[in-house]
Amino acid sequence: MKSLKTFLFAAGAVLISTSAYAMEGDAAAGEQVFRTCGTCHNVEEERNKVGPHLINVFGRTPGTVEGFRYSKAMTEFGEGGAVWDAETIGAYLADPRGYVRGNRMAFVGLKSEEEIANVLAYLAQFSETVEEGEGEAATE
Repeated sequence: MKSLKTFLFAAGAVLISTSAYAMEGDAAAGEQVFRTCGTCHNVEEERNKVGPHLINVFGRTPGTVEGFRYSKAMTEFGEGGAVWDAETIGAYLADPRGYVRGNRMAFVGLKSEEEIANVLAYLAQFSETVEEGEGEAATE
């Protein structure tokens, strides 16, 4: 029972910190961090590269970009009801292989919460659907 309480407390702390990512992020700094991501992902146009494009990623079901061949793990993640929002994207960026076990993304993840927040703020600029507080630039 004690370990369950510890787990729930830790999970709650992660949820609180990840949902705050985009609210605190600096989109300009996120653009710099995203340069590494831009090798495989596109935000300029709806064209897939090694990874799917990230235009309108907020609010999208994982594994659903047309024309991209996803891993079975990512498709099942989306079919399980997941939606990309600040919380899920933040957790995925922190540990892509741990968050969606069996996915093919080779990137090991961002270890800095600040970098994750900045990337989320940057990505929010390219999404029409961003929940309130998940990046001011997206609502402009």
